[in-house]
Amino acid sequence: METNSTYDDRKVLETERLILRRWRDEDAADLYEYAKDPDVGPIAGWPPHKDAEESLEIIRNVLSAPEAYAICLKEDGKAIGAIELKLYGKADLSWNETECELGYWLGKPFWGRGIMPEAGREMLRRAFEDLGMSKVWCGYYEGNMKSKRAQEKMGFRYQWTSEDVEVPLMNEVRTGHVSLITREEWELMNSKE
Repeated sequence: METNSTYDDRKVLETERLILRRWRDEDAADLYEYAKDPDVGPIAGWPPHKDAEESLEIIRNVLSAPEAYAICLKEDGKAIGAIELKLYGKADLSWNETECELGYWLGKPFWGRGIMPEAGREMLRRAFEDLGMSKVWCGYYEGNMKSKRAQEKMGFRYQWTSEDVEVPLMNEVRTGHVSLITREEWELMNSKE
């Protein structure tokens, strides 16, 4: 695993209803519970998990990135989704060290409750205040209207659409939409609240 001077393995982020914390091996069963749903992964570009062992491997090899967090409700602390700031070198949409990309997904039973915009706003705060980013990029595939709406609620602005985007984990080609929020836009948005 790469080291990063701003990364802290013990880092926990909190919002009104949520705890965003590092993934743990013991989260594998909870991850599998939501990641096996065919309505969750494929729309985000990855296949449903086959079993808890696969979920454990994903925790160890994918969700172990420096800014990858489990989304947990404060009431029980169980992982119900994932959110990550993909830093330079690991992101598809950022082109320098002061830009990153936000990626996320949420278990289907929790859709429509405003959880993703809440988690995303905290990750934007982390990106701009703690990590010193100038821009955060985000994308979604054609048809994923829930992700589009979540991005709009977080303050992202549409930038462009790309045809023929390769989705390697699904062996597909899709249409992708890209959004952006700058530090200045985020600061302006938060000064109004």
